Amino acid sequence: MKYLILLMIRIYWFSKPKNTEPKCIFKKSCSHYVYETTQKKGFLRGLKAFRFRYKNCRNGFEIFENPMNNKTQMLLPSRIVVDSEEIAERLLIK
Repeated sequence: MKYLILLMIRIYWFSKPKNTEPKCIFKKSCSHYVYETTQKKGFLRGLKAFRFRYKNCRNGFEIFENPMNNKTQMLLPSRIVVDSEEIAERLLIK
């Protein structure tokens, strides 16, 4: 099953138009994140990574500056906070 997911992602990469603008809110695209997780940690962890990204890589996020540490962070729809290192560059431009 692990190799089936990896093959499906590779087919997606091959068939996706090259000139489309990225829509992922994370620095590492969702497909690359799931591919890497599946490859390194196995099928079940890959499925969990896909589920996490599917639930959170959409509208409903909020980017804010944390007053406690003056860091730019993002609040995901699942109420998880991620640091600026994980946020797509296009969203950090002010």
